[in-house]
Amino acid sequence: MPLLTPFETEALLLSLKVAVAAVACSLPFAIAIAWLLARKDFPGKSVVNALVHLPLVVPPVVIGYLLLVTLGRRGIVGAWLDETFGIVIAFTWIAAAVASGVMAFPLMVRAIRLSIEAVDVRLESVARTLGASHARVMMSVTLPLTLPGIIAGIALGFARCLGEFGATITFASNIPGVSRTLPLALYTTLNMPGGEANALRLVVLSVVLAFLALGLSELMARRVTRMVTGIG
Repeated sequence: MPLLTPFETEALLLSLKVAVAAVACSLPFAIAIAWLLARKDFPGKSVVNALVHLPLVVPPVVIGYLLLVTLGRRGIVGAWLDETFGIVIAFTWIAAAVASGVMAFPLMVRAIRLSIEAVDVRLESVARTLGASHARVMMSVTLPLTLPGIIAGIALGFARCLGEFGATITFASNIPGVSRTLPLALYTTLNMPGGEANALRLVVLSVVLAFLALGLSELMARRVTRMVTGIG
């Protein structure tokens, strides 16, 4: 008897695909925003900070609705993408990845920002006095020392993407094989007569997956910390 049923395997693979795509696409922007908030003072910084953290404080369904209004087929940007490039995002697995990425973004930014703020600015100043450009200082000093925080941000974002429900069902719907991730599969199973046993299997699968992601990230963060600082 296989360990997972086809229904569970489909939801698991789709969840992994959505989470990997969401984190991979969000990460460069999360690093840039985290660095901006950690190192720069500019007009409207508090507004940018509030917008970044908005998904943490408003209901996920609201975020999903805003994505639908913006990127839906008749949305402000979505209509342009459809008419110009024939790209439709809403109600696809890409929509699920976008919704998950938006919900995970503040967690990634927060973890990376705290790590950047912990880097001694004198190290960056010394590198610049030796003639290094801002980009080289970023690549050779800031990012290596921030790597444990980046890994933590990736892990938190990945785990958040695996559990995303409200924004995903609003923007991507609950389509089998297209946007039915593990939380949506659990929701579907709970609405089936006698589906409690299968729902429990999905709950266990989700928890195990989250623990694996967090455990792996912790292991990687410790190894990177040892490589960078020689401590740990």
